[in-house]
Amino acid sequence: MKTATLGGGCFWCVEAVYQQLKGVKSVVSGYAGGEVENPTYQQVSRGLTNHAEVVQITYDPEVISFSKILEVFFATHDPTTLNRQGNDVGRQYRSIILYQDEDQKKIAEDMIEALNSRKNFANPIVTEVAPLKKFYPAEDYHQDYYKKNPNQSYCRFVIDPKVSKVKKDFKLMLLDS
Repeated sequence: MKTATLGGGCFWCVEAVYQQLKGVKSVVSGYAGGEVENPTYQQVSRGLTNHAEVVQITYDPEVISFSKILEVFFATHDPTTLNRQGNDVGRQYRSIILYQDEDQKKIAEDMIEALNSRKNFANPIVTEVAPLKKFYPAEDYHQDYYKKNPNQSYCRFVIDPKVSKVKKDFKLMLLDS
C-alpha cells in the first residue's frame, strides 16, 4: 500500500470523491502543510495554522496509480484559483499536493506542466507541490462526512456534483464497475 496526501478545498469533498474508486483502501480527512502541531478544526478554519484541509489516501498501486489519483484530483476541483474553492475561501482551502517521495514529486510536477502546456484550464495551475512533513487526522465528526450526511445542503449542492462527475468521467475506476 502507498499513501497520497491532497488538498482541493473542503476535505469532505475530496474524501467523497476518492471513496468511490477501486484500489483506494481508505481516505482520512485531516490537516497538513502548516506549522502548528495537533491543529484543531477551529484553528485551521480561522486560518491560524497555515494548514490546509487535506485527505490522506491509502491505495493499492497495483490497482490505481498515483498518476490516476492526480487525474481525478485535477478533474474534481479548480486548481487555478489561489486559496479558494467555490464559497470556501482561505489558505486552508488551497490546492496542494503533499508528496511522500521524489517519485510523487516528479509525477505531480510533470502533470502540472503537461496540463498547463496543453492549456487544459483557462488559467495557469496554482497547485502547491510540497513535501509532506506531518499529517494530522481531523476530528471524528469530519470522517466519512458525505456518507453520514448525504442530505445535508452542503453535501447536496457542493459534493454531489463532484461525485457525479467522477461517476461520469471515471466509470472504469469506480468500485462498482
